[in-house]
Amino acid sequence: MTTRYIVAVDGVPPSPSPISNAVVVGNQCWISGQLSVGPDGKYQPGTAGEEAERAFAHVFRIAEAAGFARSEIVYVDLAFIDLADVAEVNALYGALFPEGRRPARTIYQAVALPFGGRIKVQAVAARV
Repeated sequence: MTTRYIVAVDGVPPSPSPISNAVVVGNQCWISGQLSVGPDGKYQPGTAGEEAERAFAHVFRIAEAAGFARSEIVYVDLAFIDLADVAEVNALYGALFPEGRRPARTIYQAVALPFGGRIKVQAVAARV
């Protein structure tokens, strides 16, 4: 079993933290938490849906760089600053993941997120 550390991904700005964007172990890809940041690495504020859309775009790019398809994402972890934003993000989530192929998911409220973000998205992809 070879472990791969995915650090540089086209279209995903490098993290200011000493982390890997993802780690691939066997048939699993563990994707680090992603925020609404632009190509310059700076936080891009917006509605919860807009921020989630940018964060999910990073998750999908990272998964692809690691050799995994969006359909192989099996778990999503969403941290919200305000749980009142869940309904808005649910609409996006339903569009990103089709019925019958939706990953398991955890939602929780965070006290704070880096850069003052509204939502953080992390995920796990797996091949069966």
